Amino acid sequence: MSIPASTSSPSRRCETEVIYIHIPFCKSRCIYCDFYSTTLGQEFMNSYVEALKREMLLRRQYIKGSRVHTIYIGGGTPSLLPANLLHELFDAIQRLWTLDENAEVTIEANPDDVTAEWLKCLEGTPVNRISMGAQTFCDRLLSFIGRRHNARQTIDAVKACKESGIENISLDLIYGLPGQTLEDWQRDVEQALSLDIKHLSAYALSFEEGTKLDRMLQQGLVEETEEELSRKMYNYLMKATSEANFLHYEISNFALPGFHSRHNSSYWEGKPYLGLGAGAHSYDGQRSRRANLPDIKAYIAAKDDVPNETELLTDEALYNEFIMTRLRTRKGIPLNELSEEDRLYCLSFAEPHLKHKLLSIQNEHLCLTKEGIFTSNDIISDLMK
Repeated sequence: MSIPASTSSPSRRCETEVIYIHIPFCKSRCIYCDFYSTTLGQEFMNSYVEALKREMLLRRQYIKGSRVHTIYIGGGTPSLLPANLLHELFDAIQRLWTLDENAEVTIEANPDDVTAEWLKCLEGTPVNRISMGAQTFCDRLLSFIGRRHNARQTIDAVKACKESGIENISLDLIYGLPGQTLEDWQRDVEQALSLDIKHLSAYALSFEEGTKLDRMLQQGLVEETEEELSRKMYNYLMKATSEANFLHYEISNFALPGFHSRHNSSYWEGKPYLGLGAGAHSYDGQRSRRANLPDIKAYIAAKDDVPNETELLTDEALYNEFIMTRLRTRKGIPLNELSEEDRLYCLSFAEPHLKHKLLSIQNEHLCLTKEGIFTSNDIISDLMK
């Protein structure tokens, strides 16, 4: 990467316009999830929001020009946060920073939390986008993976959002679940698209180390989905979303024109972001990454800066991350943003994939082809140092 070696230090400011806020509370843990979460209850929520406000104040200078363009409240289950605490959070944000008039403000929610009463609580906040973890519309599979909602609740939640005036709705789906058939998946995709949503994220199930699902795999209680079935599921996803006029703008993300996730796109484009909360990450856009430790009790107890670790990325790590994040997107790798040495390195290892039409070069961008998406992990690995 053509970045000076002295670009950053561990204390360097982010100077970003993008904020992520982590709300780690969950009623129960899904068997596949490895995001930082806790089943500690209501009694910790007040203290946690107070700690969030302290961290905001401490790091207020990280926002470039004090203006915010995107906010993403993720978890965990942010929809568990009581209305008064959610309003406190946004009051603190708006006291410290100025939200752009066209800011994208997303909150994640479990479908069973999205009621008319909960949506009423969002009034007076800048939330204009809701991301719901539907995962599947098969009640049998929902029960197996530990979700606390059913398919009907997801359908009703989308309807309730629209009735409340929130049209920008994203659903998450998972394919490759144990016991999930191609027909199950086709019904999931058809049902999601029939709800007139604006955005769809669809992820292949992964067996993350330390999760209950991974332990079940090691014990022989479940099996990974066969590669051929997974490919058929993904093929159907691409076909159905294309027919519904969704743009496939990142390997796992599809959106109607104008409704791509601006917040998540910042990550894929290597822009700086400020992460607040236990377990949240920040990046200065150069070479410094900070991780707040995933310990809610230590986070709440901190009187000064919260417990964190900072990593300075090497030139090699920067190059590898650039390759990984850009190649996942529809735009691909902008070759003219690489140093001459890195550009030659990248193209030399891309050559066999270009020959087999798994990669293509369009307007000085190295992109995955439709066929290349199926082996994207291998291709990305080949291009890395």
